[in-house]
Amino acid sequence: TPLFLDFFAGSGLVTEGMRGFFQAAWANDICEKKAAVYIANHGPAHFERASIANVPGKSLPKATLAWASFPCQDLSLAGKMSGITAARSGLVWQWLRAIDEMKDKPPILVAENVVGLVSAQGGAHYRLLHDALLKRGYKSGALLLDAVHWVPQSRPRIFVVSVPKGADCSGFADRGPNWAHSASIVRAAHGAANWVWWKLPKPSGRAARLQDVIEAGRIPGDLRHSERNLGLVPPRHMDRLTHAFSKGLRVVPGYRRTRNGRQVLELRFDEVAGCLRTPNGGSSRQFIVLKQGEGFATRLLTVRETARLMGAPDGYKIPGSFNDGYKAMGDAVAVPVVRHLARHLLRPLAERLDG
Repeated sequence: TPLFLDFFAGSGLVTEGMRGFFQAAWANDICEKKAAVYIANHGPAHFERASIANVPGKSLPKATLAWASFPCQDLSLAGKMSGITAARSGLVWQWLRAIDEMKDKPPILVAENVVGLVSAQGGAHYRLLHDALLKRGYKSGALLLDAVHWVPQSRPRIFVVSVPKGADCSGFADRGPNWAHSASIVRAAHGAANWVWWKLPKPSGRAARLQDVIEAGRIPGDLRHSERNLGLVPPRHMDRLTHAFSKGLRVVPGYRRTRNGRQVLELRFDEVAGCLRTPNGGSSRQFIVLKQGEGFATRLLTVRETARLMGAPDGYKIPGSFNDGYKAMGDAVAVPVVRHLARHLLRPLAERLDG
């Protein structure tokens, strides 16, 4: 099994998704609580809790692939959009610095981040990364993969895959955009030298519905809090809720938002959860509405439910508090997305490049 390095490894869902295709030879994260989740599931032997800025590349083991799910705060639409050179998202340059310092550079690099990486400023942030990879001898291309193809959660993410400029990509690349290339990616690719239109089979379709991941018997604990939340549901959403439940729908998710100066609980009715986030502030926590007697009740998603929405197996250990677990899952990469990418592109590429 080829080896890989898991930079910004967080709670270990990338390592989980790579299982059977690549073996983690080294992983790191600075967050103590995420490190506890990683180690609980993958062991301490290859994990280093340290800032990427303090990781010398010469100390890293030889590997076929280096993965970096670098911080998204400065590229997220929910943030200030400070860009890829700002303090948090700019840690991607420390990743490349570590790669530069390695004696044997991995032939495959993968960088993962939010859609803002390619969509903001017409793709300017992506092109900075693309050009930096090109200077290091790699050709690259970006893919947009949404976890909703595999799990009932809307979670679009960008995956930048890079290989040596001279690598034979025949069979792995198309002549132009395909289903995994959004309009923003096409714009970001315009004028980018040595761009690769990576090819992946389109997933066959998601079987699980939101109600399939909900833990049975977990009822709201504070009915007064539930009533306050229901009071925030806009009247048109309450009408749709009543109709949806009369037709057999069992669960509806929602986020608290501020609209026209007042807080509301906005619901969605497509049996798909909104994108999980880290639990910083009340509006970041996702609620679900359930049938309760003749009426409705609300509660937060449980940690196990968030793990299921990320495609983690039920045996995946998530130590710590509710907030610790919610953050560990909300700030991660969905397991089946990683698995699809590994099975259909990364492992076949590794076999060709290692061969």
